Amino acid sequence: MTAPTLTIDSRGIDPVAERYDRPFLFYGLATAIPWACWFAAAYLSHLEPQTAGLRWWTAALSVAGLVAPVAVLAALVARRPELKTDVLHRLRWPRQAPAAFLALAFLLAPASILAATAVSLLFGYSPEQFLLRGGYTFTAGLLPVWVTLAGAAVLEEIAWHGYGTDTLVRRMRVFPASMLFTVIWALWHLPLGFIEGYYHEEVVELGWIHTLNFPVSMVAFVIVMNWLYYRAGRSILVPVAFHLTANFANEVLLTDPDTKLIQTGLLLAFAAVVVVKDRELFFGRP
Repeated sequence: MTAPTLTIDSRGIDPVAERYDRPFLFYGLATAIPWACWFAAAYLSHLEPQTAGLRWWTAALSVAGLVAPVAVLAALVARRPELKTDVLHRLRWPRQAPAAFLALAFLLAPASILAATAVSLLFGYSPEQFLLRGGYTFTAGLLPVWVTLAGAAVLEEIAWHGYGTDTLVRRMRVFPASMLFTVIWALWHLPLGFIEGYYHEEVVELGWIHTLNFPVSMVAFVIVMNWLYYRAGRSILVPVAFHLTANFANEVLLTDPDTKLIQTGLLLAFAAVVVVKDRELFFGRP
């Protein structure tokens, strides 16, 4: 199976992306199905006593909600050979992409948390934050936490950058599309904040500052991931790598929750530089 041979525009965006033309259907289903699954899971997670059956159903509904956007993607491209070919091609590692973008996909998130930790020492936080945690800050019911962290990164980015990003950029420029997606993505996560023991509920329990930090950090994440995505030739695996390393980098060390606020500030500053330096991508037209 060969990739579509279309000309790349001045922003580095393949015109085949113009064919992802069902934004309302994609985001409607990719949000409504997870919401139904996750609100049901949240309800079950708070019932007492927590029997094995309840925990099993909570886990099953959680996984179903996570898989749903990929299923929507598969359904939308199933009868469109050019899109199916395009998605499968972009699931290969982009060997010809610039090495700098590939390196940033793996190194930026860990570097940001280490830099934020170093800055936190100036405010009196413990240097023990550089030590390995030896566990995780949350539970995921019957699911191993590492499976949740890895599965979320892989499945989300296959859906978002397999269909979701291109269908927005088809109608608007990359920067406003990134901001709109940030809002959608934040709302998409909303029900997870009600599932007992899950990461998002732990964040809510930390207070309003840390709760607000979650969607604010998404602004930087989305800008950086879309930048890497397009400058690596619309490779889905590049944002997968960034999301994956970000998930684990924020869990493997004894990072204080307040340090993640500093990390958000650093990533927002980096994202601002990216937007200014690559204005053609974010605001240009072919």
